[in-house]
Amino acid sequence: MAMRTDMTLNDHSSALALLTTRRSGRPREMVAPGPSADELRQILAIAARTPDHGKLAPWRFVIIGNEQRGALADLLSRALDQHDPEAGEAHHLKARDFAHQAPALVILISAPVHNHKIPVWEQQLSCGAAAMNLLHATHALGYVGGWLTGWQACSKLVEAEFCEEGECIAGFLFLGSPGRELEERPRPNLDELVRVWDPPA
Repeated sequence: MAMRTDMTLNDHSSALALLTTRRSGRPREMVAPGPSADELRQILAIAARTPDHGKLAPWRFVIIGNEQRGALADLLSRALDQHDPEAGEAHHLKARDFAHQAPALVILISAPVHNHKIPVWEQQLSCGAAAMNLLHATHALGYVGGWLTGWQACSKLVEAEFCEEGECIAGFLFLGSPGRELEERPRPNLDELVRVWDPPA
């Protein structure tokens, strides 16, 4: 599928236009301003309006304030030693820089209710939908968001800091303003992904 280059990304002219042109930003390129405290609360309220079979709310949000970024950087640096004992100074610098990206940061926690009639898989899908809602809300307010995982999300040391038993980190959601013009990326070819069901005779 040819990639369009003539569209306005995150077009706010209508709800459909925004959905059609939604584009994440690179957290390392985000600059101020980011969402205010009231806007961030609005973003999280919208994120929570997601399909949730059983009304379990199997996700949580952890806001990392600007004054807490240094502590997060220290945590990630320690976690890197555990993740990769041979990591050098450049790797540690990259890990610390990760914690300081973008004006706002929310860690999304997948918190499924175990031993429930609603399968954990469905609850995890709801968590992913909450992340997508969070990005849509961020973009609707005129900011840009980026959802990252990486080794940081899988680190047992980092997980222990933010998660209860049976929970895991679903992602780091970075929010801010684009530091450079957004560029479209290749999108899937729907003809390769969509088919009409042909029932058996």
